[in-house]
Amino acid sequence: MLNSKIQDAINEQINAEFYSAYLYLSMSAHFESAGLPGLANWFRVQFQEEQAHATIFMNYVHQRGGRVILKAIDAVPTEWAGAADAFRATLEHEQKVTAMINSIYALAADEKDYATRDRLNWFVSEQVEEEDNCRQLIDKLTLIGDNGMGLYMIDRELATRTYVAPSPLAE
Repeated sequence: MLNSKIQDAINEQINAEFYSAYLYLSMSAHFESAGLPGLANWFRVQFQEEQAHATIFMNYVHQRGGRVILKAIDAVPTEWAGAADAFRATLEHEQKVTAMINSIYALAADEKDYATRDRLNWFVSEQVEEEDNCRQLIDKLTLIGDNGMGLYMIDRELATRTYVAPSPLAE
């Protein structure tokens, strides 16, 4: 059985994952309207990943006999000054999500909840990847600056990203 402290923390994380999904869907819509379908695609895939993360947490709570309690999702921004601004916002947001996951991990350690720590190991690795991807894109966008051809090339590159369901969903 999942203890109430862990259950409450995971329910907060579920809300954060759905907020993340909504944020990235907003970014996707913004870039679609700006004529950058590749960036829109990248954020749409990110939206799908965040929904999957929420689902993984929900499945875990149910597997442990807990109760998922969904809360309202706060409003998200709808405008960004450009691609670099959006990816800087994404990195900052992912760092907050990382801190939340680390807090749940520490709580699980304090509560001697080894099953939760085991489930969180996947998320810890996932967050390293999420932050690294953002940093790489920020570096590329910083390098190209105001070069329209560079933005065009990155947009084309990001258009090739596809969604792959995370392995914990198969469990």
